[in-house]
Amino acid sequence: MAHPTEQLHIFLVRHYKPKVNQQGLFDATQATQFISEYDAAGIENIINKPTGLPFTEVKRVHCSLLPRAKQTALAIFGPEVELVEDKLFNECERKILSLPLFRFPIKVWLAGARALWLLGLNNQGIETYKEAQNRARQCAEKLQQYAAQENKTVLVAHGVLNIFIRKCLRKLGWQVVRKDGRGYLSVTELVKAAP
Repeated sequence: MAHPTEQLHIFLVRHYKPKVNQQGLFDATQATQFISEYDAAGIENIINKPTGLPFTEVKRVHCSLLPRAKQTALAIFGPEVELVEDKLFNECERKILSLPLFRFPIKVWLAGARALWLLGLNNQGIETYKEAQNRARQCAEKLQQYAAQENKTVLVAHGVLNIFIRKCLRKLGWQVVRKDGRGYLSVTELVKAAP
């Protein structure tokens, strides 16, 4: 357990860039296939590790079940770290709209799918925005429990889910002391006084 005067830390890290082709124009079928490939893909080689992480102090790293999160955690912290994999930390799902006559860059398909999902649309057969918010609250509560035991807790997960978790942690009294944005390997650090 942490010492009463200490601060607890939670680090939310976004995975690195998956090895998947994002070039060119995609139709709806290809965009749907892209999501499957993205979720199955490993990551490109990490040249520069993110700074400011407690590399020497962390023995366990939490991550989702998706390969890009697991491989990122191992690439950053090394094979000797204990990976604690949990489906609870998987990214919020996306569903491509059925627009068979259109071809767009993949970023357009993904942004459109996410925007409609956030509005409560385009969620048939996948986790809804409200369900994802509830899951993020569970993630935040779980990370808070881990932090009470580990003092410094690291989660390697995903862009949208990490944003949701950050908001939930703030409601639990955590303060954001570092926020790198939303890119690959971005780090958000939150702190809270130990109970």
